[in-house]
Amino acid sequence: MADDLKSISVKDRVSAEEWKVRVDLAALYRLVAAYGWDDAIFTHISARVPGPEHHFLINPYGMFFGEITASSLVKIDLEGNIVDPTDFFVNPAGFTIHSAIHAAREDAKFVLHLHSDQGVAVSATKDGLLPISQHALIALPFLAYHDYEGIALDLDERERLVADLGEKTLMLLWNHGTLAVGATAAECWMGIFYLERACRMQVLATAAGREQVRMAPLAAQETVRQQMSRGMGMIGQLSWPGCLRKLDRELPGYDS
Repeated sequence: MADDLKSISVKDRVSAEEWKVRVDLAALYRLVAAYGWDDAIFTHISARVPGPEHHFLINPYGMFFGEITASSLVKIDLEGNIVDPTDFFVNPAGFTIHSAIHAAREDAKFVLHLHSDQGVAVSATKDGLLPISQHALIALPFLAYHDYEGIALDLDERERLVADLGEKTLMLLWNHGTLAVGATAAECWMGIFYLERACRMQVLATAAGREQVRMAPLAAQETVRQQMSRGMGMIGQLSWPGCLRKLDRELPGYDS
């Protein structure tokens, strides 16, 4: 269905810089679909549009993640106004979360929020993410937490969300799901990849009971923290071309 939108491409109506961001953002949507982490038409991923206007791109409400294309993304401003004409509107909860982070964090060019089974499951446990896997140890130094306040429709929540995120790049939203930010699509993807995989491993490991789980040694936790001090950027850039090749094989058409 989404590939039918090739006939209404916006490539010739936007700058080359914006088009690249659109393609990368559409790729993120399709990667989430490819990994089975989407939630029908719900949850959202956004990207800051290059330029002084502080516009950002987000999914058209009503389309599945596997249908998203670079041209179908909706451009809005920090007040939620749609900038370019479109037949779609945006998820109000998505606007609340994403406008808060884009306004507060200049480095957060991409913001990705999910309701995956494993992410919600871990967000519903009192201890959150446990240091029981290498994936968890990689994610934990970057991880913040935000309390559940209901469906994110209250704009007042934005201030608390941003305060809880601080300078971190990953977040577990209690009883809600996961979130990642990045200076690039690659960095954002790598962050959510490790967080989501860590959550799934925790669900599997704790299935037999928490008392059977072995925590990683404290010294090893500190070692991984130091090893990850440079962030997700480098490993993200290494993996991103392969991610795009995966999409070209399995879900082509995102770049239209």
